Amino acid sequence: MKERILVVDDEKDICDILQFNLENEGYIVDVANSGEEAMEMLTDVHQLIILDVMMDGISGFKMAEMLRKNENYVPIIFLTAKNTENDVLTGFSLGGDDYIAKPFSVKEVLARVRALIKRTSLIIQPADTKWKHDGLKIDITTNRVTIDDNEVSLTKKEFEILSLLAQASPKVLTRAEILSSVWGDNEYVLDRTVDVHITRLRKKLGDYANVIVNRSGFGYYLNLNDNSENE
Repeated sequence: MKERILVVDDEKDICDILQFNLENEGYIVDVANSGEEAMEMLTDVHQLIILDVMMDGISGFKMAEMLRKNENYVPIIFLTAKNTENDVLTGFSLGGDDYIAKPFSVKEVLARVRALIKRTSLIIQPADTKWKHDGLKIDITTNRVTIDDNEVSLTKKEFEILSLLAQASPKVLTRAEILSSVWGDNEYVLDRTVDVHITRLRKKLGDYANVIVNRSGFGYYLNLNDNSENE
């Protein structure tokens, strides 16, 4: 089955270039020239969005934020002239999966698209998919985290980090291992990106923040003590 991609950019020339080259690679490509149009066009069959950041109306960052709040975790590649470190970190904090700066190489875009689709399609569910620590529950099957049966709203990256730590527990994961597993081979992602996401994740976990332990000089692990159980 061919993968379906949604290209969102208010520059028609860029849309035409991307559509032509992506279709030559065998993808099905839909094009939207605004965030508003893209929100109406997006369906469950789309496996990737290539999303411009700077658009009139709904910006790319705003659209990504809206999708993640609605629990839509379709992979997103941001495509933009805004490529400062803060812009990159903002994009990832909103749930972006990759970031390509304009002007771009078509070959680079195609390579990033192939890598991201491959990475997301090859995710294999582990044998154990549920973890419990007192009132904290992590369910990989349903992509849900609850505290005392109340759902915790996490971004895709936050959930991936927490579930990764749960699967690896009690092993300590280095920042490099977390980056590789969650972000893949993304040259724009820095080690401190992991720390930023961990800080936000701990804040959302509230009383259970200390379940994520930082072992100085090594990395992070999930502290599943004697009061926790693996289901």
